[in-house]
Amino acid sequence: MSPPRLSWSVTLLYGLLRIAGRLPLPVLHALGAAVGRWSWRWHGRTRRITENNLSLVLTQESVQSRHAIGRAAVIETGKSLCEIAKIWGNSPENALALIREVRGRELFDTALTRGRGLIIAAPHLGCWELLNYWLASQTPLAILYRAPRHAVIEPLLLKARGALPVEQVRAEGAGVRTLYRRLAAGGVVGILPDQKPRHGEGVLAPFFGVPAATMVLLPRLAERTGASVLFSFVERLPRGAGYRLHFLPAPAAIADRDLDVACAALNRSVEDCVRLAFAQYQWSYKRYPADPANSGY
Repeated sequence: MSPPRLSWSVTLLYGLLRIAGRLPLPVLHALGAAVGRWSWRWHGRTRRITENNLSLVLTQESVQSRHAIGRAAVIETGKSLCEIAKIWGNSPENALALIREVRGRELFDTALTRGRGLIIAAPHLGCWELLNYWLASQTPLAILYRAPRHAVIEPLLLKARGALPVEQVRAEGAGVRTLYRRLAAGGVVGILPDQKPRHGEGVLAPFFGVPAATMVLLPRLAERTGASVLFSFVERLPRGAGYRLHFLPAPAAIADRDLDVACAALNRSVEDCVRLAFAQYQWSYKRYPADPANSGY
């Protein structure tokens, strides 16, 4: 496949990413932290959604404690924005050299040797773009993505994520069929398990005790293909020291034929990941419907 054509504006953005990617990671994280602090003081959309989500989840915490956690989460969101320059604007080899430790590597190796397919569930936690690079450096990989709202950005995503050989498939009929074929052949696919599904394509399942819009695609893939499922994320280390990659096992219930059971198991596994780096979760993501009874799920 020929590389995607970029518009002049996106070409300029990619060039700026490559320039910024020469900065040391501690500098980029410091800049990102400054962006996060500004966003928190500005009381914008990111802060409002973060505070609303945490008010639902952290009901046992004081207002002051939730405020501190929310501020830390928005600062981490700022870091996630700036660190993209280091991942996408640099060579994959340089980006991968920032991974200092891999925990649970034996789970990944064992799942590969089974040869029955492997689903990597990568929540919106830490630096998931670096996880794509690591997986692609280890094995042929297909990742599912949802087309961005602004179509002009899609070629940039395809180019940046394709720096290593990765099959990128849209979250639509043909793309889903590609994932089934990959898994049936013993391949590896990556999915964001907490991606908010479209209406009619998900269910409400508890996430930290609160009904959240939850995809059914991953449980269906697991149940119908018999593939292994692992949860994985890349944790941001303090002061720009690099990253720690985690693999966690998924419960057997994630492949249950009862989608309510399977989706509850999926969310529990995302919770297990989040508890390891709570502030690094994308708490500004709207998975909680304001009116669950009339949410369409």
